[in-house]
Amino acid sequence: MQGITSRWLLRVLPWVSVSSGTYRVNRRLSYTVGDGRITFSTTGAEVRVIPPELRELSLLRDVTADAALTTLADRFSQRDFAPGDVLVEAGQRADQVVLIAHGKLNKIGTGKYGDDVVLGVVADGDHVGADALVGPDQDWPYTLKALTSGTVLTLTRESFQRVVSDDAELSAHIERFLHEGQLPRNAQGEAEVAVSAGHIGEPVLDGTFVDYELAPREHPLSVAQTVLRVHTRVADLYNDPMNQVEEQLRLTIEALRERQEHEMVNNRDFGLLHNADLTQRIHTRTGPPTPDDLDELLATVWKDPSVILAHPRAIAAMARQFNARGIYPQSIDYCGHAVPAWRGVPVLPCNKIGVSDSGTTSILVMRTGQERQGVIGLQPTALPDEFQPGLSVRFMGISEQAIMSYLVSAYYSAAVLVPDALGILEDVEIGR
Repeated sequence: MQGITSRWLLRVLPWVSVSSGTYRVNRRLSYTVGDGRITFSTTGAEVRVIPPELRELSLLRDVTADAALTTLADRFSQRDFAPGDVLVEAGQRADQVVLIAHGKLNKIGTGKYGDDVVLGVVADGDHVGADALVGPDQDWPYTLKALTSGTVLTLTRESFQRVVSDDAELSAHIERFLHEGQLPRNAQGEAEVAVSAGHIGEPVLDGTFVDYELAPREHPLSVAQTVLRVHTRVADLYNDPMNQVEEQLRLTIEALRERQEHEMVNNRDFGLLHNADLTQRIHTRTGPPTPDDLDELLATVWKDPSVILAHPRAIAAMARQFNARGIYPQSIDYCGHAVPAWRGVPVLPCNKIGVSDSGTTSILVMRTGQERQGVIGLQPTALPDEFQPGLSVRFMGISEQAIMSYLVSAYYSAAVLVPDALGILEDVEIGR
């Protein structure tokens, strides 16, 4: 029993059968032009800037070559950071632009008496260092230090110059920008040549543009496999071969299901911790999980949230915060179990949500079900030698050493159908 948990995630997810081995999720791509903030798209743990959003950089504001923007977007490198990490340091050469996809960072300068002074905070959608891509060499005037965990995309001056040298139109644009300080404009102050929604020659219009993603996300089924080997003498000793093999098989399947749940939480491709939209990730106000934090978490999935998943130690930290405020949430009956709840949403333990060395973790809230456009589990429609849904057991024979072998395979994946079906509270401090 030490290795067997309640596996609430596998129990609460509605399972959808996939006949072709791949499940496609069609979404609309939406971004706002002219709001001064950069929008990103995510595929699992991979973050990418939406190419037209690079026009939010003053240097690229009136670029008409969509192909050049796409090439630039492909050259960005992703970096994940933790609280306290220094991304750039004052006095070092400024040779890159930094796009903040998610998280908060302090801009730290030097005060009158040589002490550190916070000059400002940059967060989701902000950018720094665009001027470093062109013009004379310069140094960073401040240090960027992370307040929370998050992700940035960086593009070096060298990579930028390489793209510019290979694109004549972009090169001409940069030359005009450097020599004139801005692109030619008419008497009304509008750009003479502009791009809007992909059409050349129209004036730049601020607004939200919506289109279907050109490359819809496809979720192939993942597989976890193990081989069960049982010596024939085990069956001979008890003169009850089937029961002994079935017991060994039961324990093997339990271990495989534990591994399956771990992957569905932590896998960088389809795991829930990496598939929440950047706009659906929030941070705690003070560190510990307070009632205010949980209310904000529920607000990310405000349309009929189904469950909250948290590490058992995070649930204990929540209880301490509730007790300190004189709040005593009642338990509710959920699937025949008495479990704690917040605002009527059951709070279920999941030890597969990791706890960092610094004592921080994450708390998830999700809406489940295909008909409600929520989070779903994926499994194959049918399998040869199927033993349980999505799991097969294939007898592989008996070796010369009298070892019976069974190949045990589990096929699974998970999909978030719309962004507001999953929310995450990050950097939750659980204390000692």
